[in-house]
Amino acid sequence: MKGNLVITIGRECGSSGRLIGQKLAASLGVKCYDKELLALAAKNSGLCEELFKTHDEKPTSSFLYSLVMDTYSMGYNTSAYMDMPINHKIFLAQFDTIKKLADEESCVIVGRCADYALADYPNMVSVFISGNEEDKIRQLMERHDISREKAKDIMIKTDKQRSSYYNYYSSKRWGSCKSYNLCINSSVVGYDGAVAIIKEFAKQKQEFMKSKEK
Repeated sequence: MKGNLVITIGRECGSSGRLIGQKLAASLGVKCYDKELLALAAKNSGLCEELFKTHDEKPTSSFLYSLVMDTYSMGYNTSAYMDMPINHKIFLAQFDTIKKLADEESCVIVGRCADYALADYPNMVSVFISGNEEDKIRQLMERHDISREKAKDIMIKTDKQRSSYYNYYSSKRWGSCKSYNLCINSSVVGYDGAVAIIKEFAKQKQEFMKSKEK
């Protein structure tokens, strides 16, 4: 079944994309999956959860996307899967878990190329949350009780990591308006404003998709 509403959220570090995702999920009465996705993928795949945490949204230069997708289509009992490096298996497990969630329930999924994994799901709404630099730095300073310099360093490194992961594993560009249905600057509209915009956008998209089916 592909009738569930699944909202995926990509986010810049410090933009509070995760918080917005949580508020959105609460407003819709559904679950928000972020780190929780790692535990589910570990459980479904039989791999150790610590491995997922270690490789979370981290790219690997040895990743062969076509090989992994071929294995995904053939199943996990093939010799190709058995011989696959652990980071390949972790990506596959997350990819599979994201699709499984979308089939089973309406939800909000933060990060992990969820929008790409669900590209063929008509009721998926992909969102990217950005923010003004000073607002993001201040958010990180308050959240982690760190200096401005440290906060900026974390922001730059995290965004670089997320960008590399997304660009490598998907056919799109992280943060580009062409990669998402909706892009929002949380510094401009605030958290509650972002939630309201996403909900209205999702409603309009669903109505438009239904009208096309008539």
